[in-house]
Amino acid sequence: MAKPTLKQKYEDSIRAELAKELGITNAMAIPNLTKIVVNAGIGKEFTSNSNVAEDYAQDIALITGQKPAVTKSKKAVSNFKLRENTDNGLKVTLRGDRMWEFYYKLVNIVLPRVKDFRGVSDKAFDKRGNYALGIKEHTVFPEIDTNKLVKIRTLQVIICTSAQNDDHAKVLLQKLGMPFKK
Repeated sequence: MAKPTLKQKYEDSIRAELAKELGITNAMAIPNLTKIVVNAGIGKEFTSNSNVAEDYAQDIALITGQKPAVTKSKKAVSNFKLRENTDNGLKVTLRGDRMWEFYYKLVNIVLPRVKDFRGVSDKAFDKRGNYALGIKEHTVFPEIDTNKLVKIRTLQVIICTSAQNDDHAKVLLQKLGMPFKK
């Protein structure tokens, strides 16, 4: 199987540019993508629609190319009408070629389709080189058929890097095409 385009570009040119720009001499210390976690909460919808986890799982599987794991509530919270061990979220961890293909699709296809898009915030780093991104409408992904849609839902995308700090991670993501606000 052929390498994803972005991964090939990273290995051929971006890696060397990062080493030079960040002043890194050790090849293993050059920042890289390690994983991407796509997370979605179900929320109150579970009380009215018991099939919500399966419906949303199909959408996330189409978006990521991998079946999501259903997360369950750990304890009961009466104010949220949440019982222990009920489905309350979905998550997918992407690594390897799927991760690179998803990142390429996110940056080049999905984000430009967002209404009134002016770039993503550069303040969503977690001090360890990981970047969190919220997507308000999962319909911006081209795989979602809006004619069969039950409800528009949100997604959280966490991009984990091997960078030691936020500055190195930001440079990495910029080189990989992430459109930060200017």
